[in-house]
Amino acid sequence: MKTTPKQDQRIATMTFASVYPHYVTKVEKKGRTKEELHEVIEWLTCFGSKKLGELINQKVTFETFFKEANLNSNAHLIKGVICGYRIEEIETPLTKQVRYLDKLVDELAKGRKMEKILRQ
Repeated sequence: MKTTPKQDQRIATMTFASVYPHYVTKVEKKGRTKEELHEVIEWLTCFGSKKLGELINQKVTFETFFKEANLNSNAHLIKGVICGYRIEEIETPLTKQVRYLDKLVDELAKGRKMEKILRQ
């Protein structure tokens, strides 16, 4: 499945701050913690909790969020289907990066072991 330019633009202009509370709710509803969520986000982006808080307060777009991120060298190991798209087949780099994050949050919420989520 290919993403459309309209979908890619919508993702790029969406703020991380608008999605973050949904990530927190999703993982906490399934018995995981906000700290575990931050660990997953830090693994992917190298953003510590302080930097993450700053980005949320600044209401940065996903485009800015991932421009500032230092993506983990093992991020390419994140595979599978999320939101109806096979991550490996997404061609737009930003959309792929956002789906990496979505997939990690989904795995955390589903109770997957942290070492598996972090591709260790």
